[in-house]
Amino acid sequence: VNKLLDEKTAGKEKGTIDLVWINGENFATGAAADLWFGPWAKKLPNAKYIDWNSPSISNDFGYPVKGREAPWGKAQFVMVYDSARVEDPPKNTDELLAWAREHPGRFTYPAPPDFTGNAFVEQMFYGVVGEVEPFQKPFDQRTFDQDSPKIYDYLNKLEPNLWREGETYPESSTKLDELYQNGEVWLDMSYNPQLAQRQVDEGLFPKSTRTYVLDNGTLNNTHYVAIPFNSSNKAGAQVVANFLESPAAQIKKQDPGGWGDLTALDIEKLPQDAREKLAEPKGAATLPTKVLQKNRLPEARSKWLLELQDGWQENVLKK
Repeated sequence: VNKLLDEKTAGKEKGTIDLVWINGENFATGAAADLWFGPWAKKLPNAKYIDWNSPSISNDFGYPVKGREAPWGKAQFVMVYDSARVEDPPKNTDELLAWAREHPGRFTYPAPPDFTGNAFVEQMFYGVVGEVEPFQKPFDQRTFDQDSPKIYDYLNKLEPNLWREGETYPESSTKLDELYQNGEVWLDMSYNPQLAQRQVDEGLFPKSTRTYVLDNGTLNNTHYVAIPFNSSNKAGAQVVANFLESPAAQIKKQDPGGWGDLTALDIEKLPQDAREKLAEPKGAATLPTKVLQKNRLPEARSKWLLELQDGWQENVLKK
């Protein structure tokens, strides 16, 4: 994006980049500077397989896509548990608090600014506030001041029952995975719904590992490809983007033996053969694609997340 900004400033009309893998703040920064060619994404032949009405497709971390980038894949937050130890895992904020009190030391989460730790805090924030719509809009200090104490209060209630009584937090999702792998905690979490199965296949997680989504849904985001304003081959870039959205390419991409990235396509819009291959990922620790797609929550705009991250440091970690 910085290279494109420099080229825009210099008035360079023929660039060296034809397609960019992108999402979130980088897309928004580029959109504000008019770096993206478009609209074009809805005109691709394979765009018919995309659910453009889904907020997690039409908005990129809260920023309107407006046909300037084509969905390539998705990620979604899931909870992970050991079914040999946990019969009925907690599925909302109240149940998680009660479960942690009944099983002290068996749960924790990565400390923000770890990506998964931030996602957990955001997920619980949605849960205690009870709505997501306000956070799809530009940051509003009054709304944040009204709602943010709810999540700090919740996390401070949770803290005494965490691993090591909340005196310390895993520094990363990898460290949390290790605690789960060693049996120190019985719940885990991931922003990759297929990671748990991969860990099982590699002999790291117990075979009794399962994943689930929360009652009110779980966070998801989409990653895209965009065409720069000064691409020298916009037609060729669209051909590549169309291939990336093809059912065949999406099936290959979702294979947990490779990337294991979730499809950006709407299962219900696909031909039957492709639908079957994408609907049921391999392994007992993975959820059906339909379950994930029916339980999606859109990410908040990045400013909300940055404020939550800073607020966690001041109001939870240092308390």
